[in-house]
Amino acid sequence: MLAWALSALLVLVVLQSLSYELYFVLTLIGVLVVTELTAPFNLTPRWRSRLKWVILAGLVVFAYVVVRRILSILPEGVF
Repeated sequence: MLAWALSALLVLVVLQSLSYELYFVLTLIGVLVVTELTAPFNLTPRWRSRLKWVILAGLVVFAYVVVRRILSILPEGVF
């Protein structure tokens, strides 16, 4: 996960596109991918069940970012 987050940061810096929102979205994608790829088949550790709350919080923040971006694109007076 740390490698993913640092790689995302490096790519955004190189592309000169670094923003908190974009970094958060890329890191959330990394969390989801790493969580899915490392999911055990038979036995689920106790800490893994708490991971769903972290993912849920990340998705709530992602929804907030998306709504904020949509509202910034829409012309004034729509909302």
